[in-house]
Amino acid sequence: MSSPSGKEAFPPLTPSSGVSRNPHSPSITIRARPRRKSSNLGADPRGDTGATSLATSSFARDVHSPPRTPIDAKSSERPVRERKRKKAKKLFNRWKRMSLRHTWINPLILVLLILGGYYVSPGEHNPLHSAIFLSYPNPPMNERTNTLPAHIGHVTQYGKGPKDFGFFGFYTIVLSFSREFLMQRLIQPIAVMSGIRSRAKQLRFMEQFYTAIYFAIFGPFGLFVMSRTPVWYFNTTGMYEGFPHRAHESYFKAYYLLQAAYWAQQSLVMILGLEARRKDFRELVLHHLITLSLIGLSYRFHFTYMGIAVYITHDISDFFLATSKVLNYLDSILIGPYFAFFIGVWAYLRHYINLSILRSLVPAVVGKFVNQALPPSVLPAGGFHTGEFETVGPFELNWETQQYKCWIAQIITFALLAALQAVNIFWFLLILRILYRFLFKGVQKDERSEDEEEEEVPTLAVDPKSNVVMSKPQVQLNGEPVHAINTDDVPVSGYELRSRQSTRKR
Repeated sequence: MSSPSGKEAFPPLTPSSGVSRNPHSPSITIRARPRRKSSNLGADPRGDTGATSLATSSFARDVHSPPRTPIDAKSSERPVRERKRKKAKKLFNRWKRMSLRHTWINPLILVLLILGGYYVSPGEHNPLHSAIFLSYPNPPMNERTNTLPAHIGHVTQYGKGPKDFGFFGFYTIVLSFSREFLMQRLIQPIAVMSGIRSRAKQLRFMEQFYTAIYFAIFGPFGLFVMSRTPVWYFNTTGMYEGFPHRAHESYFKAYYLLQAAYWAQQSLVMILGLEARRKDFRELVLHHLITLSLIGLSYRFHFTYMGIAVYITHDISDFFLATSKVLNYLDSILIGPYFAFFIGVWAYLRHYINLSILRSLVPAVVGKFVNQALPPSVLPAGGFHTGEFETVGPFELNWETQQYKCWIAQIITFALLAALQAVNIFWFLLILRILYRFLFKGVQKDERSEDEEEEEVPTLAVDPKSNVVMSKPQVQLNGEPVHAINTDDVPVSGYELRSRQSTRKR
């Protein structure tokens, strides 16, 4: 169809000469860097670092959309009670939008209130003391652990009790604040400066970057704590010597409870359903349920020496998993060799070490049967040793002396660790599949979670003809940028907005 003048109604725009024609753009043109061949793995490695946060939840993503304001009736026709109710609802909605826009504010307020409540009257008499500091120092001698290494000398030990819930709860809030604040104020600008345009990728980048920061701190800290116990270096015999381990030094207890707070905070957002389900949502939920069960039961029934070994194997491998994902989002040239190194770390810590812990839980009679049934050439040097859970330390159930290392605990612990190992094997197979496709088939398909392929953040547009970065996002017609039209030169009909004097027609 042609215009009355005989010309085409929408003729192709003249290609730009390499300079942005927007009158409001700066005079200096910015040349886009030519893209190199992608180093992307082609898929997002699965694992237990996929937990979300409030800042990346589906609710927070919609907070920037304009509010839907219904057309209200005249205020004079509303009853007073209804006006008050709507005013309160309006204030609540405003607070809700502010909370979702800045998800770190509410945790910060709670932290400041607790700290302020304590420092009004500091001391052990204040109920908030147990939320900020460790409780139960210097327990009775019969409760103290007597198998600590000699090189740490005499240290103050801390027992266990109900007040530990206060410490656990307070630092769950602290970790919630630190996670949200770092992601919104530090990591998100890094994602933008790194050139990540997809909004979904930015959110995933923020989550994995924070996870890498956390485990970069707690991974080495866990190794330091382990070096001060008889469990160093993943010594399964030291897990059961001197059982029950009812008291620990300050480093050990703080590390254990802070880790519990971290996993509780991770699980809380996921349980509340603030994020769309991903492909491995069921496995992630199962992993978190097993992890929280192991943490709670090991702390209550004094299997914390076994727990710290499981903690560390997952912490260090999670650091390399998170950094692999970060490099993958950045399309780094290092992702190939780094991903291969990560697979080796994962296999050693999550499978070799954890299977050694599982082997110590296998009944001794099974080890004897295997040693008799298999030829010596197949067995490891010295034979297949099992049953340390039964043979090292007491093996009885006594509620008065808190001796819980018995056959019931053996079955429950083995079942939980075996279930955790099954989830890790499932993820490991997916990781190996990604490596296989990356090495032998090239980048074929991005099999990341569904929510990673949804929306794009506003980004700087690039002129396809001149390869020039525009100063603002551009609308294109026939492949060419369309610039703003001066509406003052366009004749229109109707009414404009009400001016200061009166309504004037155009």
